[in-house]
Amino acid sequence: MTELTLAFILATGAAAADQDWPTYGGDAGGTRYSPLKQITRENVSKLKVAWTYHTGALQPETKLNEKAAFEATPILIDGTLYLSTPFNQVMALDPASGAEKWKFDPKVARTHDYSEVSSRGVAAWTDSKAAANAPCKLRIFEGTIDARLLALDGKTGKLCADFGVAGQVELTRGVVYGPEFRGDYEVTSAPTVVGDLVIAGSSIGDNGAVDMPRGVVRAYDARTGALRWTWDPIPWANKQQVRTGAANAWSTFAADPARDLVFIPTGSASPDYYGGARPGDNKWANSVVALKASTGALAWGFQVAHHDLWDYDVASQPTLIEFHGRPAIAVTTKIGNVFVLDRITGKPLHTVEERAVPKSDIAGEDAAPSQPIPVWSAMVPQKLTAADAWGPTPEARKWCQQKIASLRNDGLFTPPSYRGTISFPGNVGGVNWGSAAWDPVRNILLANTNRVAAVAQLIPREDMQAAMDHPSEMAWGGEFARQRGTPYGMHRDWLVSPSGLPCNAPPWGALVAFDLNTGKLRWESPIGNLAPGAPAGSPGFGGPMATAGGLIFTAAAFDPHLHAVDADSGKEIWTAELPASAQSTPMTYAWRGRQYIVICAGGHGKFKSKMGDAVVAFALE
Repeated sequence: MTELTLAFILATGAAAADQDWPTYGGDAGGTRYSPLKQITRENVSKLKVAWTYHTGALQPETKLNEKAAFEATPILIDGTLYLSTPFNQVMALDPASGAEKWKFDPKVARTHDYSEVSSRGVAAWTDSKAAANAPCKLRIFEGTIDARLLALDGKTGKLCADFGVAGQVELTRGVVYGPEFRGDYEVTSAPTVVGDLVIAGSSIGDNGAVDMPRGVVRAYDARTGALRWTWDPIPWANKQQVRTGAANAWSTFAADPARDLVFIPTGSASPDYYGGARPGDNKWANSVVALKASTGALAWGFQVAHHDLWDYDVASQPTLIEFHGRPAIAVTTKIGNVFVLDRITGKPLHTVEERAVPKSDIAGEDAAPSQPIPVWSAMVPQKLTAADAWGPTPEARKWCQQKIASLRNDGLFTPPSYRGTISFPGNVGGVNWGSAAWDPVRNILLANTNRVAAVAQLIPREDMQAAMDHPSEMAWGGEFARQRGTPYGMHRDWLVSPSGLPCNAPPWGALVAFDLNTGKLRWESPIGNLAPGAPAGSPGFGGPMATAGGLIFTAAAFDPHLHAVDADSGKEIWTAELPASAQSTPMTYAWRGRQYIVICAGGHGKFKSKMGDAVVAFALE
């Protein structure tokens, strides 16, 4: 014990027993909860920067930096922190000082165009059969944006030669149909380890075509890299004349190793906004699915959106909880709904109704007649009318009123249309990949939520090129997608006035506490700012982390700050400025008697938040 550590313990009156954070979500069930309580509501104001590490990931500067997003959450295992950068470099750091132990660069080509440039983290596995000092006894697994699965020696950072081909498995084999899709097939989330298997999904670019790559989930032997099983979320697509793709699992999985279950969140079948080539409910797209981890056999599935037309993926990692004494799984969605399911059967443990929803007015589209809606409260507002329009000035509010009135807007699940359709919440949430944390003491689910409306417009194929050639003639800015193989292209954007601010009332982002005892929000707390001078509450990308000290830590907003919030009241009680925006989720650990809070702060290129390459650790003075 050093003099510094002894002085710290004497000053605070408490030493924290060493505590790891061994997986991306804190534990296999993705609870993002820590029993550590050295940092409390009473002393959090004394948090200071303990160390800062710079990854160097944005060097050399390339055009791809415009897409880069530092979304990683480090893991701590066997006395070392491990994390990944947007370009898939992996670093091993000393937990007390942030000093670099080793760094591995997989040499992802920066001249290629990828739909996403991000890596949310790595996974770890210890070979129980290997000798204590054997190479690769501890393995760090990472999926890359150029579709490789890597196995690294946890001690040295070198590729494990006995895994796959010289430490790598090529993931595009059997799933990518042509070279035009090469940059659309990636891995952006940490793999999941169950037993001696490493299980990975994929991130597939949206809306390019009907025949996007297959969104299969695959398990590989953690020692050899041999393929053990494959699960296809939409096997019915094999019977179509043109095989629909995607329905991919791009977010993080959860696992219950004791029950041999892995829980897979899936996205929509391709393309997102027109389903004429994929009739029916499209199971098991837009679902949470439980598979036998050892075999990949389907145990059960629960679909949160039938025949998706809105890009309403299940973006969140499922959260394993206890609900009235039963093992359960909580699912948070992009429209802010919360489903709690029996972990063994997948049946809802609360009332869920199939409610009629609006019909499509597009030729060839047969929208689902109903959607599953929980009877209890949602995490976010789900209704926006012209009367609800907001603006920082009377002129901006009037513009928003007129815009809302001009668009199709028949409530939740209104299908895309020729004139443009409002989706509120839009396709970034509600709850996105930041997922939920579960505080088991208070029995609350905590999530960063977005509250911004999106507008989607279908464009007949014969008019698509002209629209793309003259984007200034569109009613708003936004992005185009060709949706090849369908009669329609697509245009989408956010419902934002010329002021640059959303047309719905703030907050546009908030941390919320959903009470699992009552089915209602216990509190909500606006987090951050979208722009200087804007009202509180920014859209965010990243999640919260809860501790036994009665605190919730989160960043995620566009401005560069980390926040600590009182778990009982939702009141913000501490904030610290970061070197860059933190579109990521914090983690915590205890090392040699001291509790640390760590956040990756590197910004988000697509959303033009402040960029950087910092990993920042905080601890009590």
